[in-house]
Amino acid sequence: MNLLKLAWKNITHRPLNLVLSMVLFGLGVGLIILLLLLNSQMKNNFDRNLADIDMVIGAKGSPLQMILCSMYHIDNPTGNITIGEAKPFLNPKHPLIKTNVPLSLGDSYKSHRIVGTNHDILKLYQGKIESGTLWENDFEVTIGKSVAMDLGLDLGDEFQSSHGFDDADDMEHEHGSFKVVGILEPTGSVLDQLILSNLASIWETHDHEAGGHDDHEGHDHSAHAVSNFNLLDYPDKDITSILIQFKSRTNFQALNMPRNINENTDMQAASPAIEINRLYSMIGIGVDALRNLAIIIALVSAFSIFISLFTSLRERKYELALMRVMGASPGKLFFLIILEGIVLAFFGFLVGLIISHVGMEVLASYAKSSYRYSFTGKTFLNAEWMILLVSLAIGFVAAIIPAIQAYKTDIHNTLSK
Repeated sequence: MNLLKLAWKNITHRPLNLVLSMVLFGLGVGLIILLLLLNSQMKNNFDRNLADIDMVIGAKGSPLQMILCSMYHIDNPTGNITIGEAKPFLNPKHPLIKTNVPLSLGDSYKSHRIVGTNHDILKLYQGKIESGTLWENDFEVTIGKSVAMDLGLDLGDEFQSSHGFDDADDMEHEHGSFKVVGILEPTGSVLDQLILSNLASIWETHDHEAGGHDDHEGHDHSAHAVSNFNLLDYPDKDITSILIQFKSRTNFQALNMPRNINENTDMQAASPAIEINRLYSMIGIGVDALRNLAIIIALVSAFSIFISLFTSLRERKYELALMRVMGASPGKLFFLIILEGIVLAFFGFLVGLIISHVGMEVLASYAKSSYRYSFTGKTFLNAEWMILLVSLAIGFVAAIIPAIQAYKTDIHNTLSK
C-alpha cells in the first residue's frame, strides 16, 4: 500500500475530525476566494463603465450619488438641471470638451432604466447595433442586449414606462407606448442594461403627466427626430446630467473645470475616477475586515489540523512502531504524517472552492435583480492557484510537529508497553 492511500485511510478512519477540519478550513479559504471574486468582478464592472468619462455635471448633492446614478445606474438622481444653465457645456464647439452626452432619467420598464439621450452615448461604450436601427423619433427605443434577453423584448414590441426605477414604483405613465426599433450588441458594460430613447420622449412623458399635452395623438413626432433636434433650442427643459470627455486631460483649464463649476454655478461637477476611488476606499474597510476574519478562520483551522494529527499519534503509536518493525524508515513515517496534513488542507481547499463559487452564484442572482450588473461564480482567478499553494503550505506547517513526533517514535519503549 502506497503512502497516499495509507494517509487517506488514516484520515477517513476519524470521519468526525476529518469533517470538522475540512469544513473549518473550507470556510476560511471560501471566504477569502469569495472576497477576491467579488472584488475582482466589481472592479471590472466599475472600471469598464468609466468609459473614459472625465467629468459628470448635474444638480447639487452627493457627487458619488451623481456618478453612481449617471454612469452606473445604481442610485437615484440628485435632481435636474436646465439646458439653459448647462448650455455652455452642451455647446458642440466648446474648446475644451470633446464629447458631451446629456442624460434624462427617472423612468423605467420592469426595473430597467429608460435613458433619454443622444447617439453619442454609444461612442462612450463602443455600442453597435445588432439588429434593427437606432432610435430616431419620439417613443422609439433601442435596447441593450441584456434588456432584450431578460424581458423577452424584440423588434416591434411596445411597452408602457413606469415612474421610478423599481418594480415597487409600478406607476405607468399615461402616454403612447415605447416601441423597440433596435437591439444593441452585448458590450459587457452598463449599456447592456439600458433602454435608450431621445430626450424629447422623456420630456413628453412628464409633460403629459403634468397636463402639458392634452392630446398625445396629435403631437408631431417628426418634429423631434434626432437628425433635426437641437438641444440648445429648449433652454427651459430639464436634463439629469451630462457625461463629458475632455479633448485633453493635461489641459490646466480642463482640470480646473469641475472646481469652477462647483464654485460659480448652481450645478455640481464630479470626476468619476476620484469618486470611484473614494468608493473603493470605503468598501475596502469592510473587505479588509472580512479578509482578516477569513485569515483568522484559516489559522484556527490550521490549528485544528495540528490538534487532529497530534492527538491521533497517541492512538496510532503502536501502529507506527509496527511499521518501523516491518521496515518503514523514520523518514517514511515523517512523510506519512506530512502527507496527511497536506491531504487535509487540499480537501479543505476544495470545500472552500465550492463554497466560494456557489456563494458567488447566489450573490450574483441578488446583484443582478437589484443592480442589473452581471456577476458570476463560473469564472476562476489566477489568485486561486496561489491560495491552493498557501493552503498546502498551511497543511504542511500544521503537520510538522506531529511528523517530528512520528519520526522520533521509539520502537522498543512503545512495544514494551
